[in-house]
Amino acid sequence: MKTKYTYKQIWTIAYPILISLIMEQMIGMTDTAFLGRVGEIELGASAIAGVYYLAIFMMAFGFSIGAQILIARRNGEGNYKEIGPIFYQGVYFLLAIAAVLFTLSIVFSPLILKNIISSHHIYDAAESYIHWRVYGFFFSFVGVMFRAFFVGTTQTKTLTLNSVVMVLSNVVFNYILIFGKFGFPQLGIAGAAIGSSLAELVSAIFFIIYTWKRIDCKKYALNILPKFQSRTLKRILNVSVWTMIQNFVSLSTWFMFFLFVEHLGERSLAIANIIRNVSGIPFMVAMAFAATCGSLVSNLIGAGEKDCVRGTINQHIRIGYVFVLPILVFFCLFPDLILRIYTDIPDLRAASIPSLWVLCSAYLLLVPANVYFQSVSGTGNTRTALAMELCVLAIYVAYATYFILYLKMDIAFAWTTEHVYGIFILLFCYWYMKKGNWQKKKI
Repeated sequence: MKTKYTYKQIWTIAYPILISLIMEQMIGMTDTAFLGRVGEIELGASAIAGVYYLAIFMMAFGFSIGAQILIARRNGEGNYKEIGPIFYQGVYFLLAIAAVLFTLSIVFSPLILKNIISSHHIYDAAESYIHWRVYGFFFSFVGVMFRAFFVGTTQTKTLTLNSVVMVLSNVVFNYILIFGKFGFPQLGIAGAAIGSSLAELVSAIFFIIYTWKRIDCKKYALNILPKFQSRTLKRILNVSVWTMIQNFVSLSTWFMFFLFVEHLGERSLAIANIIRNVSGIPFMVAMAFAATCGSLVSNLIGAGEKDCVRGTINQHIRIGYVFVLPILVFFCLFPDLILRIYTDIPDLRAASIPSLWVLCSAYLLLVPANVYFQSVSGTGNTRTALAMELCVLAIYVAYATYFILYLKMDIAFAWTTEHVYGIFILLFCYWYMKKGNWQKKKI
């Protein structure tokens, strides 16, 4: 198959995204590692509360993916002056959305959580986390637009620097606020939420200063702060609204998974949170190459080189396996070594090993599935991507409801839901890229 990019070029674009995603994952890993030494209740509650926050955050991330597709297309066309207006309209929109979602979360999240969490202890801890975590909406929503700009223009090294700053900030803030160091009160799970929100504030400030000092703002029309432009925003939303819905629904089903597991007991929920964080490393590796593929597909179409798309997709699947498989082998051979990072309770580590093995096997499907799915989004056919995702998630929820909620299967078996997701999303997206009418899409 015809290709345009070498593996070295793909790696050059992907590795800063990979580093930034892993660094962001380390925020969750840091929270889990610290809270795993506070107690199993806090460890389990942070799973539900963390995914609750993530489900809302992913709407903003979905919007930024739409903006990123447009920025990448304009970059491929050489229309650099159109990139700034896309960026700023995205920032305006996401700040408004952050204000609305912040207010709704503060008012309604206690009521929602009380009705869906069976354990009173888990509810108290989760509500405490969310109350402070939602302040991060304002900072993280701005951050995703900066990511859209840097990925869309293939200037991804900045993401690495930003991620290092954010993770180091999170480690410091969490250590001080969770355990009450240097004269600060011992806040436990609330301290983890405050620390993560402050780290996102530091990240946003870094992006602003770096862009102003190091990027050619005039080239991309970033030096002009435009008025609100409904036409530009509408153009972004035409692409991104489907990605926003898709991301929210996707993470909402992930939230439902943890709610189902919570009904299996506090120990099962604690195991699920540990495995979620361990699996985050191979997931972020797979997503880095998938996101790179989506951006390059959009650039190829913008440059009129549609015949290179299929070959580029296959390249990303191969390089994804090259990086993910060694990680999975290491996890399977030395599970206790990995799990020791997240908890110092020996029987909790032992109980988590079967779940880790099951989830590792799912990545044999998830690597190509994610690459193909992001490629569909990269064509600009985000409505089609949403339709496929909704079909797959309906199957996912039905499977999880029957085997976890109804049959109450073991927590390790519960993770086979990831195999179900990977199989069906891969089948749908492969069929679309082979047979679909994606080459004529205009954005």
